[in-house]
Amino acid sequence: METKWLEDFVSLAQTRSFSRSAQLRHVTQPAFSRRIQALEAWAGVDLFDRSSYPTSLTNAGKTLLAQANEIIGNLQSTRNMLRSHQSAGEDVIEFAVPHSLAFSFFPHWLMDLRQRFGELKCRLIALNVHDAMQQLSDGNCDLLIVYHHASQPLQLDPERYQMASLGFETLAAYAKAEADGQPRFCLPGQAGRKLPFLSYGSGAYLGRLVELIVKASAAPLNLDSIYQTDMAEGLKAMALEGHGLAFLPSSSVKGELKSRRLARAAPVGQFEIDMELRIYRERPELSRRNKPVAAGLWEFLTAPCV
Repeated sequence: METKWLEDFVSLAQTRSFSRSAQLRHVTQPAFSRRIQALEAWAGVDLFDRSSYPTSLTNAGKTLLAQANEIIGNLQSTRNMLRSHQSAGEDVIEFAVPHSLAFSFFPHWLMDLRQRFGELKCRLIALNVHDAMQQLSDGNCDLLIVYHHASQPLQLDPERYQMASLGFETLAAYAKAEADGQPRFCLPGQAGRKLPFLSYGSGAYLGRLVELIVKASAAPLNLDSIYQTDMAEGLKAMALEGHGLAFLPSSSVKGELKSRRLARAAPVGQFEIDMELRIYRERPELSRRNKPVAAGLWEFLTAPCV
C-alpha cells in the first residue's frame, strides 16, 4: 500500500470526479484510475460507487475516508517533526526543476541571482515536469521552476500556490552547423526527402509544444522521427553530432550558437514558440515549510523592477 493512494482517494472523495482529481494530482486519468483500483484491491472492497454520477463513496469508502484523513495528517505531522531536527538545512532553498531547465537556464539564472540578491545555498531536484510538480504538491521543495504556455497550462491551483514570471524564451529548431555556418538540415523538409527529426518522448512537456509548432505550420514540415528522449540536453548532443534537427530552448544553445557548432534550422520567427518561465511556491498560510530564506528570495523576485 502506498500513501499516495490514500491521497488520491481523499481527492476523489472531495471532487467526485476522476478527471478533476487526476488533474489535481498531476497524473493522467488512466494512471489515476489504476491507483484507485490498486487501493481497492488492497482493501478487498469497492470504495466508490461507479454506477452513479458524480462518483460517490460506498459505505466502506466512507469508513476509510475518516481513517485516511487521520493517517495522512499523522504522517505529515511526523515528517514535520523529523524535519525540525534538520535545522542546519533551514538556510538551504530547495528547487524542483525539470531536466530541460536544470542543465541550461538554472545555472545562469542562479549566477545572475547571486549577483543581485546575494549569496544563497540551494539544492536542485531535477526531474521531469510531472515529478517536479509533484515535489511541490507533496511539500518536498520550496520553489518550483517550470516552462508555461497557455495551450498547455499546468494544473496548479491558484488558491494554493503563488506564481511569478521569470521571463520568456523561445523553443526553435536547430541543427549542426556546417563549415560555412549554415545548418545541415533546414525546415521545412521535402515530401520525398524527409528531415531526420530528433524528438521528445511521448508526453514530454516540450514535446507537446513542438506538436503545436508542427500543427501551426501552413505546410507540412516533413519530419521523420529517428530518435526520442525526454531530455533537451540529449537531443542537443545528437544534433551536435549531425544526426538530425531538434527543437531546443534558446537558453540551452547559447554557447553552441556562439561557437558556430549549431545553427537555426529556420529563419528567426518561423517554426518557433515562445514559452514563459514561471516560479511557484505554496501560499505562506498553507505552506508546510516556511523557510525565512525562501520567503526572502520570493519577496525579492516579486518586488517591482527586479
